Amino acid sequence: MQPFTWIATNTPFVPSPSPSVNPDNVTPGVAGFIAIAVIAIAVVLLLVDMIRRIRRGRYRAEIAEQLDAEEAAARAAEDGDDVTPEGPAKG
Repeated sequence: MQPFTWIATNTPFVPSPSPSVNPDNVTPGVAGFIAIAVIAIAVVLLLVDMIRRIRRGRYRAEIAEQLDAEEAAARAAEDGDDVTPEGPAKG
């Protein structure tokens, strides 16, 4: 423990340098705000478009399922089978 105490007591104190840069010159300012706002608006528009496309794809899949079920029922009716889209008829 003595070496750490010796280092702590014998190390000269070095003050931190004074800031040489004007803080007003390094802030993003209006241009930075506008850039972030444009990026945020673009992200929101992309999300809305993605949600719309996913919803459209889901609706198309549901309609395709319904059409396939109706086609299967029509084929079954032509063949004389008593099968409904819900399953075979009881009886």
